[in-house]
Amino acid sequence: MAPFPPSAGQLVDLNQKSLLISALSIAFNPLFWNIIGRQEYHNKVLTKLFGGRSQTACYALAVTIFSLGLLRDGLYERALRHQPSYPLLETTEAQCLAYALIAVGNILVVSSTWALGITGTFLGDYFGILMDSIVTGFPFNVTDAPMYHGSTCSFLGTAILYGKPAGFVLTLWVYIVYQIALSYENPFTAGIYAKRDRERAAAKGNDKKSR
Repeated sequence: MAPFPPSAGQLVDLNQKSLLISALSIAFNPLFWNIIGRQEYHNKVLTKLFGGRSQTACYALAVTIFSLGLLRDGLYERALRHQPSYPLLETTEAQCLAYALIAVGNILVVSSTWALGITGTFLGDYFGILMDSIVTGFPFNVTDAPMYHGSTCSFLGTAILYGKPAGFVLTLWVYIVYQIALSYENPFTAGIYAKRDRERAAAKGNDKKSR
């Protein structure tokens, strides 16, 4: 007689506090950098804190965001260790898929950071540190949000690597949180560059009149 498939309760242990803590940390990070970024853009909070040195303030925020990311990843792995495993996720094929997803995720994240630079990656435009033009090469010719999509791939790959179905739930949560973040970030960033373009056009117009 074939064994019954495990129920949802056997696949994901909702009673583990580490699962909730991981979910909260996943939601906190983009909320944190969006709130801080907008405060910086509107009120120059961090720039003032660093004595008017906007680039130094941006690098400090980059270190903070990176550190929070490491903490989030540690809490995620801790949550997975406390969850039930699923045999089908422990097969050789599943493990190969896991490593492939993690590799793709890391490539997207690292190449994105390389293309944008530190200030371009970590909200430099909120500090008035704008790029000359939009980056259209790899990985942005593959996905419009390589940092977020790469991170999501890594979360999924890690879930499979650990053989934990709970990781699929948290990965879905990562995807949802990042999609919400993008719905706020993309229009706001586009507005920053649109304002820069208007100012440049106005400056050129004034320059022509002065001639």
